Amino acid sequence: MYIDQASGLRKMRQNNHVKVIAVSGGKGGVGKTNVTLNVAGSMAAQGKRVMVLDADLGLANVDVMLGLRVHRNLSHVLAGECTLDDIIVEGPYGMMIVPATSGTQSMVELSPVQHAELIRAFSEMKTPVDILLVDTAAGISDMVLSFTRAAQDIMVVVCDEPSSITDAYALIKILSKEYGVFRFKVVANMVRSLREGQELYAKLTRVTDRFLDTSLELVACVPYDANLRAAVRKQKLIIEAFPKSPAALAFRSLANKAASWPLPNQPGGHLEFFLENLLQKPVIAQEGSRE
Repeated sequence: MYIDQASGLRKMRQNNHVKVIAVSGGKGGVGKTNVTLNVAGSMAAQGKRVMVLDADLGLANVDVMLGLRVHRNLSHVLAGECTLDDIIVEGPYGMMIVPATSGTQSMVELSPVQHAELIRAFSEMKTPVDILLVDTAAGISDMVLSFTRAAQDIMVVVCDEPSSITDAYALIKILSKEYGVFRFKVVANMVRSLREGQELYAKLTRVTDRFLDTSLELVACVPYDANLRAAVRKQKLIIEAFPKSPAALAFRSLANKAASWPLPNQPGGHLEFFLENLLQKPVIAQEGSRE
């Protein structure tokens, strides 16, 4: 079944040059979903066709954060009740949301059959997309690792807490040692100053440089902003509710940067590659090896 699914992905036309960015962090509460949605909204405001996949399949919250009414989600697609195109809902600035479900244990870890159905659903999607942002769950479950390692670019969101650094390192370690992923883009979130963000990044790189063969890049320092909590209460993006606030400006800057990240010459960032990578089993990387 997997071989048939993978070959079918190559038949996609409208979606064969999609930039796929996974947003992860290991620890919960670091602001990962806010980063995902505000970057997506900023890109959509620029005219990009942006889709957000809520990959926290068991505790979805993207639709709640945006105040969207969702009648069907990925569980209905996997049950064969509708197509992926049927469940897409429109968010701010026209960005597209693929909602997951909340409080459903069976969605936390997909079975092989469900995994294949998810691949099929994406391979048959007719909605054109330029950029797919994948908002992963917290932790380092198999599903988090699958979505993260399959993307072209990985944004690791960290905040200035010891547990955040520890969990981010754990995520980077397992992705590098077991999946051969060596490049990561770091977002220092909720920092009090640019210097604090740089120091936070330095704390993480001191550990990765010592124990791992990885390349980390600091791509954004998002300032702590009281307006963010107010925007969340309003169920709005901060770029929408408080467009001139410090965090909103930082999210727009990150979106501009992320939109310019190039697709590789080989199909490393294309949607079919992303989906086929979800099917692959881990390959233990040799010590000292690099992509």
